[in-house]
Amino acid sequence: MVEAGGVTEGTVGEYSRNLEVIRREIAKIIVGQQEVVNGLLLGLLCNGHVLVEGVPGIAKTLLIRALAKVTGCEFKRIQFTVDLLPTDITGITAYHKDKGFYVVKGPVFTNFILADEINRAPPKVQSALLEAMGERQVTIGKETFRLDDPFFVMATQNPIETAGTYPLPEAQVDRFLLKLYMEYPNIGEEQRILKQNINLYKFENFGLKPVISPKDILQMQQDVKNIYMSKKIEQYCVSLTDATRNPKKYKIKLGRYIQWGGSPRTSIGLFIVSKANALIHGKNFVIPDFVKEVAHPIMRHRLLLNYEGLAEGVKTDDIIKEVLEKVPVP
Repeated sequence: MVEAGGVTEGTVGEYSRNLEVIRREIAKIIVGQQEVVNGLLLGLLCNGHVLVEGVPGIAKTLLIRALAKVTGCEFKRIQFTVDLLPTDITGITAYHKDKGFYVVKGPVFTNFILADEINRAPPKVQSALLEAMGERQVTIGKETFRLDDPFFVMATQNPIETAGTYPLPEAQVDRFLLKLYMEYPNIGEEQRILKQNINLYKFENFGLKPVISPKDILQMQQDVKNIYMSKKIEQYCVSLTDATRNPKKYKIKLGRYIQWGGSPRTSIGLFIVSKANALIHGKNFVIPDFVKEVAHPIMRHRLLLNYEGLAEGVKTDDIIKEVLEKVPVP
């Protein structure tokens, strides 16, 4: 049966099963981190990009590499450094006496990119990648090239070191669909890591197998748009964003620490990511809980705190928690 959204329950159920197999495959090499894996899948399903904040050594590179492998996609890693140039990402026009001018494409021409420690490169370099993320194309010399489909960027930031970094401007951080926190493993997980870490084995030893193809990803991205959402839940998404702009209206006590509320991208993110979350749950319609589950990674990097909030160490996640408690659920 086809619901109002235009996606059958059978199709969504098949997608959900495939995504569960993907999670099981990734679990062969990545211990724990289920929330981050789920967040990456949500970003991929929505044709968006993800910013991950985490300390060094917790398998960020390994995770995106594993995701690329099990989805049959090509993967490249860009290490952002202070001396990186925009052309190191996009590519250059070169010259040879035998064939004249020709284009050498940069690492941005792939399916999955790990932009490692993106805040270590100057703003001009950051902008080169963010432009590619937004426009899905790159201009090299006089030629413009479309990027590969699917095109997915996982950018990382180190929350510890600030020396020699160029923090992403708020308007650029807003371009990331989701911001995820990659935490330390618990004691049990870390004990498992001792016996199955990449220092003991080669990547190939873990036997990861492609579960879906790039073509399957593109089809899922298209079908996510057709997951049904009622007008009431659409209004709920907009109300959550409105509560960050007009906290007094909703009696949000922590609202006094907000300098700027969420942009329209906040409502758009809640709208599309909650649809992807419904698909992951095997449903072809959105319920309020699906919106609540994705609210934190969508909103946490879009709320700007005032000086008082920064001085008192207020966390945007705490504000979002109160917003979810105070905004009426349809």
